[in-house]
Amino acid sequence: MSEHHFVFVHGAGHGGWCWYKIANSLRENGHKATCIDLKGAGINLTDPNTVSSLDDYNQPLNDFLSQLPLDQKVILVSHSVGGGSMTAAMCQYPSKVSMAVYVAAAMVKPGTIIPPILKEVLKICSGMIETEAEKIWDFTFGNGPGNLPTTMMMKPEYVRDKYYNESPMEDYTLATTLLRPAPIMAFAGIVDIPAAPEADKIPRVYVKTGKDNMFQSSRQDLMVTLWPPAQYFLLEESDHSAFFSQPEALYKILLEAASSISP
Repeated sequence: MSEHHFVFVHGAGHGGWCWYKIANSLRENGHKATCIDLKGAGINLTDPNTVSSLDDYNQPLNDFLSQLPLDQKVILVSHSVGGGSMTAAMCQYPSKVSMAVYVAAAMVKPGTIIPPILKEVLKICSGMIETEAEKIWDFTFGNGPGNLPTTMMMKPEYVRDKYYNESPMEDYTLATTLLRPAPIMAFAGIVDIPAAPEADKIPRVYVKTGKDNMFQSSRQDLMVTLWPPAQYFLLEESDHSAFFSQPEALYKILLEAASSISP
């Protein structure tokens, strides 16, 4: 069996911890798995309210990729808004990435204009507080009430339904002890990643989540249409957090996707 090195990028509020089931399965079967904590997330000690940009937020991922030996490449795997972080890393380090897998993740071609219907998915990540956003998110104004919010965190009463509606109760319970506020200024940069022709050559895989209450099916389909991936998979029974609700199926998808490239 060929050994691959998978590097996981979490979404808003999460950390490398959310990939623990997938990472364990990969390691038990001879692969490498690295779970990154972006700046201000997971066990990274930075106050997320001080994260000023997408580049700042991505520093741990960029540091990891920049330190890889010249002859090594990795498979990047992202979740949710972490897709933007992964895309930015692909643009900066295209020679280090052999494949990019978007799991219910923001997959937007760098340098393109985002259609209004897709911008709606990302609107709460732009720092603009709207009625619907205020309903499900708590905001922190680290720079004072007269300025844009610096972080957001889903209100506890919505976490189960939006993130983990099909996930085991024990994983939901674990997540509620580990979720952290997410840096809004980092996510605002996702819509402004410049065009990068070399990154566009990296094979991409999209994994759609069929019972996702956070990222509507039609908008996942739109992203796939606008920037068609090399491979597409559907997890019909998965909520937004496939790493909890469908870990075995997601693990098999990762191996199937990886089988198309050399380690």
